[in-house]
Amino acid sequence: MTGTPQRHARGLDPQGHIAREGALTRVPPAFRPVVAAARERLRDVLGARLHSAYLYGSVPRGTARVGRSDLDLLVALHEEPTDTDREDLRAVERTLDAEFEQVDGVGALLYSRARVLSELERYDLGWFVACLCTPLLGDDLAARLPRYRPDSLLARETNGDLAALLPRWRERIAGVADTEEARRPLVRFMSRHLVRTAFTLVMPRWNGWTSDLREMAEAFGAYYPERADEVRAAAARGREPVGDPGVLRSYADDLGPWLAGEYARLHGVKAPRPDGP
Repeated sequence: MTGTPQRHARGLDPQGHIAREGALTRVPPAFRPVVAAARERLRDVLGARLHSAYLYGSVPRGTARVGRSDLDLLVALHEEPTDTDREDLRAVERTLDAEFEQVDGVGALLYSRARVLSELERYDLGWFVACLCTPLLGDDLAARLPRYRPDSLLARETNGDLAALLPRWRERIAGVADTEEARRPLVRFMSRHLVRTAFTLVMPRWNGWTSDLREMAEAFGAYYPERADEVRAAAARGREPVGDPGVLRSYADDLGPWLAGEYARLHGVKAPRPDGP
């Protein structure tokens, strides 16, 4: 590991806070119909239950690829979600995914307004909404949240739970069908999670923010050259996943545990949640 700090202002506003990424004006033309349909369906299906809805990911950042990128949504309800709310939202996901071939899946996170604004989630879910989500419907909860700096507290509360997640990852790896097609989504998910964790490990020293996987890997590699190639490879698999079982084993038994240990050493462990990691 090298301890030489690098000062970056990428992704920060003039005051040194993380600037909100994404905007409806950045949605690529090919994805505007599905975004418009998502707005309409959420309003119609959830009605008065809905407090606000947001886009996040490559679509509002303007980097989505037709037929390769998914549509990511976050929905906040006035009250705690019920099983009926979850099933209604799953139906919206299925309908949009079937109707619009330009997206490779539709996924929505579902929370209550109170949880997003809670003290426990201030530096995780709250930060996510305030900095990485683009308002689509309703009153923007970012107005009720603080500004965020790329510091150790934010690092701890966003990705300081990797050690707790690894046993679940091993269960998923053991249970996945023994085909490349079945393993690819798991490789994609774990690759992205590990690259983002590697980046937030060094984020306070790098002093900036990016959601680009390649840039995240390069930022990490400047501080941990001995692990740089592994994280660069993970970034590539996050975009173009392979179905190699050896990759999954290396994530769960080598890179993942190492990252979890280094994370705890530098930033501590994420505060436990009532519903687990």
